[in-house]
Amino acid sequence: MIAIDSYELNDGGSLPVVGFGTVSLRGDDGVAVMRTALESGYRLLDSAVNYGNEEEVGQAVRASGVAREDVLITTKIPGRHHEYSSAVESVEGSLRRIGSDYLDLCLIHWPNPSVGRYLEAWRALVDLRERGLVRSIGVSNFTERHLRAVIDDTGVTPAVNQIELHPYFPQAAMREVNAKLGVQTQSWSPLGKRSAPFSEQPVSQAAAAHGVTPAQAILRWQLQLGALPIPKSTDAQRQRENLDLFGFELTDAEVSAISGLARDDGRLFGGDPDVHEEM
Repeated sequence: MIAIDSYELNDGGSLPVVGFGTVSLRGDDGVAVMRTALESGYRLLDSAVNYGNEEEVGQAVRASGVAREDVLITTKIPGRHHEYSSAVESVEGSLRRIGSDYLDLCLIHWPNPSVGRYLEAWRALVDLRERGLVRSIGVSNFTERHLRAVIDDTGVTPAVNQIELHPYFPQAAMREVNAKLGVQTQSWSPLGKRSAPFSEQPVSQAAAAHGVTPAQAILRWQLQLGALPIPKSTDAQRQRENLDLFGFELTDAEVSAISGLARDDGRLFGGDPDVHEEM
């Protein structure tokens, strides 16, 4: 079993430095994939109300034989549930579907700025944490303006901000904001949103230099940026490879070269973050 390092959060909790994405994993096949991931050593499962697979997440944990307290489960409140009472009901519904008394991490899936009620959802999460139903609370797809708004409103800083982050969109400015505020950056689509840059020279050269796969090189790049990637794979061998990131280290030049793949067309809200794909 691979020993996984952890990130310390601003609320005193911690998360493994690599998680497992579950978007589109549903039904018996989805349960089997998630169970394999847990058996491979993943201890952080990232779900959401909008993924429609919270029941499968709970089933996979129970079927894996891994104790519930050893698995960290994340889910997300969708944009349509931002009104305070709706946000509370959303989390309570997630707990019922997962079959757990608590969530390890709950995020606001995105700020839904056209409606502008994310402050209510954040107040609900703060109260749910006080009730012990959620251990850590955070956000996803938030900009600096949104982060500062929830902090100013409640005095509580999100533990996590999960954003689109990959070599074509390295998010240097947003990572700096998160770090300045003490917020842990998580990466959705950590290998690339629409196409993985495996054949790009900085990636392929780094992979060859360290005897690893291009995916491993990119995920190691994520860790050296201080981010927490959440890759997804249905293949057991690739699951294990994506977790095997601790026996090598990229050089500063390799990290810079991979970051240099940034494209101007990368956008924080590149598509609907409520239905984003995590590779």
